[in-house]
Amino acid sequence: MTTRATVYLIPSFLEEESLEVLPNYITQAVKACEVFFVENERSARRFLKKLWKEMEIDRYDWFVIHKAEDSAVAEFIHQVKEGKQIGILSEAGCPGIADPGQVLVAAAHASGAIVKPLVGPSSILLALMASGMNGQQFQFNGYLPVDSQDRDKRIRELETLSRKQSSTQIFIETPYRNQVLLEALLKNCRSETRLCVAVNLTGKTEFILTKSIEAWRRAKPALPKQPAIFLIDAGT
Repeated sequence: MTTRATVYLIPSFLEEESLEVLPNYITQAVKACEVFFVENERSARRFLKKLWKEMEIDRYDWFVIHKAEDSAVAEFIHQVKEGKQIGILSEAGCPGIADPGQVLVAAAHASGAIVKPLVGPSSILLALMASGMNGQQFQFNGYLPVDSQDRDKRIRELETLSRKQSSTQIFIETPYRNQVLLEALLKNCRSETRLCVAVNLTGKTEFILTKSIEAWRRAKPALPKQPAIFLIDAGT
């Protein structure tokens, strides 16, 4: 009789030197796995070796998710049907949260596997927790448009939505465009709207600050080219 597959959703660090934010039971889940589906095999191998120094990396089967192409999903379903113990590993943070792993998790449910989410850092939730903004009503919007006119329009839409719903609107940007996004927010948002910028969460250079748009305009920083989360709250 084939053992029922278990799919472990394995969180990774947000900053490479911050292993202490990961609970010990993640290592036990890694030890139970036979197969790993990962965003980047090289960095996943390095991370797991840091987590469990005795791990014999080449004993395991490795599959790259990318954007969870049909071939990756088909291989995942095959491994589930074989009753394998499978780890899904995000590049940073938690699998399935702003991450292509969600497609595999959906396939796991459809195929009758046991799905085990493991506790770990999520930059989205950490930023929301630290922002002082509405944690009862919030929305994550991923990346905003690259085109400046489209980006400006989207910022105004999100601010309007935040004001109407009294909600927190959360989004991210590629690190080298952090400053461009900050400038766009200061140009397009109302003076009283609150903006939180959270940079390099859990890292040694962590930076979290919430102020009104007007206050940001008076003391505009030069943002580092590091992973950042932006949150606005225009609620009354």
